[in-house]
Amino acid sequence: MKASLKTGIQYTHTFIVPKSKTVPALYPEAEEFIAMPEVFATGFLVGFLEWACIKAINPHLDWPQEQTVGTHINVSHQAATPAGLKVTANVELVAIEGRKLVFNVEAHDSIELISTGTHERFIINREKFDAKLAAKKA
Repeated sequence: MKASLKTGIQYTHTFIVPKSKTVPALYPEAEEFIAMPEVFATGFLVGFLEWACIKAINPHLDWPQEQTVGTHINVSHQAATPAGLKVTANVELVAIEGRKLVFNVEAHDSIELISTGTHERFIINREKFDAKLAAKKA
């Protein structure tokens, strides 16, 4: 961690929702998902919020040796967003507890608020993390 990693860091991230990020694309193996409306999938919304948090803090880490992994997500998904609309995530780092980082997150589409909540990430040493994964696979 660099000394610049402090609470109060904010980041805004935007993305145009493609058809490949809608519910039918989430699990194309599942006929239940394929039958659903082509709206921004909650699973992809979670990833989008994580992406914004990563972009917010990467300049404050010794990247790529230090990275973060998501450990907790608690968000609403309160409005549907069709493909083609722009979504915007606003994230703020609100707590640092050792290597645990806590963010307030929210997202809007071009029309309305679509998500609010919190997200936690944990700072990892990539080499040590990969070693633990290798041991788990063995």
